[in-house]
Amino acid sequence: MAEGMRLDKFLWFARLTRTRNWAQDLAEGGHLRIDGRRIEKAAAPVRPGNIVAFVTHDHRVHVIRVESLPTRRGPPAEAQRCYTDLKNEPEE
Repeated sequence: MAEGMRLDKFLWFARLTRTRNWAQDLAEGGHLRIDGRRIEKAAAPVRPGNIVAFVTHDHRVHVIRVESLPTRRGPPAEAQRCYTDLKNEPEE
């Protein structure tokens, strides 16, 4: 099985949250799901292929597929290659 990364760290590195604390609050508040399972721990592992869904504080729903695990919090273009936004994909 592939190595995993803490969910809060992934969300922060992939620039899906502004701060790691915000990512931790989302997880501990029960606002995140990985492959349909409700997550309540910021340390929950996320792996390539996982589907992550969450609602931000401004009530926007995000659904992403993890493509790769980032090694750092890099520029936005680098961060966006780590996931695919499933909510904005064209319907087939």
